Parts: sequence; C-alpha cells; structure tokens
Amino acid sequence: MNVNEMNSVSSKKGTEKKKDTRSNWLAFIFVSKCRYKVFRKQSSINACKKGFLELEKHGFEFSAFGFAGTHVHFAVNVPEKYSVRTAKGMLKSWSAKNVFKEKPNFRKLYPRGCFWSGYEHHQGFGADEAKALAYIENQAQYHNIQTVPDETAI
Repeated sequence: MNVNEMNSVSSKKGTEKKKDTRSNWLAFIFVSKCRYKVFRKQSSINACKKGFLELEKHGFEFSAFGFAGTHVHFAVNVPEKYSVRTAKGMLKSWSAKNVFKEKPNFRKLYPRGCFWSGYEHHQGFGADEAKALAYIENQAQYHNIQTVPDETAI
C-alpha cells in the first residue's frame, strides 16, 4: 500500500458520520401548571403533541403518548448529545410554545407563560417495554377521561 492509498483510506474514516446506536428510551410525565384540566379537548392534545414532535428534527424519537386531563405521559428516545435535564427543558418549552401559539386563550389561564408545573418524572423502561407503552397509551381509560372532539381538532 503506497502513501496515497493510505491517505485516501484514513480520510474516508474521518468524514464518516457516526450513527447513534444506543437506546435512551425514557418515559416522562409532565403535569400542567396548577393541575388545570387542559387536555380534555382534542385540539389541545394535538397542539401539545405537535410541539413535542417538532423536536424530531433534533434527533428525538417518540413512541407513545397518553393524555390524562391534567398531565401527559410519553415515551421518548433522547439523543446522546442531550442530557436528561436539557431534553426535559427542550420538551417542555417547545410543547408550551406550540400550545400557546395554537390555543391563544390559554394565556388567560397562564398569564406568565408557564404551561408546565415544576413536577416531572422520568424513568427508563427496563425489561418490560411493552407493559410501559401499554400503560402510557391507556391513560385516558385509566383516569376515566373523555376527550371532547372540537372543530379545531379536525
């Protein structure tokens, strides 16, 4: 192997982008400020979910969402470059911004712009991923919540 061949091989290795192969799936619970029942209308749920999904362009992956009147459960794969604390801040701020943008009357409930309470909980799935996802997806039934379809949710 001559010097030119060695340089071409090493330069190819340096330009290849490493793919994140680890799995950092976490289950989060975010509670609305003052535990207001803001997730009873489908349009409110859609606005919040859309805010979360905007983070997919930054490498976040979402699996399941469960809205239960005052809070949301969801599963997310956090990219390696973000700490859990940073990811939590991004998730809360992006979703809140989208909710206030699509539901301007929420400013009456939250005049200071704080949509989420300080409470949050996160945990890894462990070995029983199917059970965790089923729990997340069945939040409305678990809390006996009836979602109201409204004209803006269509």
